Amino acid sequence: MVVLSKSTREQYPCLRNLKQTTFIPEIPIVDLSKPDAKNIIVKACEEFGFFKVVNHGVSMESISSLESEADKFFSMAFDQKEKAGPANPFGYGNKKIGQNGDIGWVEYLLLTNNQDFNSFKLSPAFGKDSEKLRCLLSDYMSSVKKLGCEILEFMAEGLNIEEKNVLSKLVNDKDSDCIFRLNHYPPCPESRLNNNDNDNDGENVIGFGEHTDPQIISLLRSNNTCGFQICLKDKTWISVPSDHTSFFVNVGDSLQVMTNGRFKSVRHRVLTNGFKPRLSMIYFCGPPLVEKIAPLPCLLKGNEILLYREFTWFEYQKSAYATRLSDNRLAHFETINDS
Repeated sequence: MVVLSKSTREQYPCLRNLKQTTFIPEIPIVDLSKPDAKNIIVKACEEFGFFKVVNHGVSMESISSLESEADKFFSMAFDQKEKAGPANPFGYGNKKIGQNGDIGWVEYLLLTNNQDFNSFKLSPAFGKDSEKLRCLLSDYMSSVKKLGCEILEFMAEGLNIEEKNVLSKLVNDKDSDCIFRLNHYPPCPESRLNNNDNDNDGENVIGFGEHTDPQIISLLRSNNTCGFQICLKDKTWISVPSDHTSFFVNVGDSLQVMTNGRFKSVRHRVLTNGFKPRLSMIYFCGPPLVEKIAPLPCLLKGNEILLYREFTWFEYQKSAYATRLSDNRLAHFETINDS
């Protein structure tokens, strides 16, 4: 566990949330071994933009080994961790999220799919252990990428798309822009959220502010510390019970566009815990930079209005980097704003 001194606490500004939140009674659960998985995925994407995956096929050994190495890194002295930074955008960062003034009670590692680059960035901090980390990252990221593609193919089947790999081929492409993020939220003494996982009303400290993910989907898993929340269609924020054995899937902005708004990119955030650290691992499934993102013609019905204009992933990425975390990043690409 990370023990925070007063000086360390001053590096992590406390942002306060005054809204009461509740635990959702039933998160959509998708068992990938069951024949109805594709239909449950589609329904969950339409209603929540979010679901939980069990029987996912990623080995717990792979998960636990990488989590253990991540715990070691975040337990290092601050000066040692800084050797893997600064995050530009890849590498080690803390408190600062993006380039536009967003901050949170968080430190992180942002990595690419290129293990040579990751090793170059991380070896000054990890030293002789960097080769072990490289192997663990490669094993975990390839397994989760495979899982992401499997889920995207289930989606295509559930949407009755003839081309089963219409979505997964964007992630499997050799030039796909997939990235991996390790977020560490140290215990925050000023947080009301505690280790009983149910004292979450009143004043809480924001670890990572509300946002949507720009990519197609993102696959999240964390340790057993709560704090992750999603926003429902009625703007209600609900807490997601932690489960370190499962993955949680977020619909991203790109998938919302490709389904012409049928699937909704889920807005989410993280609250810190007053007693326990939270460690989360997120794999973002992104398309190649030159890929054109637009509503898929096979999903359009009759004279259905296009809600978004076509853009490349590079254009969207550039636009997203220029916004604040909580901004509606898709607004610039909505056809209603062009009329």
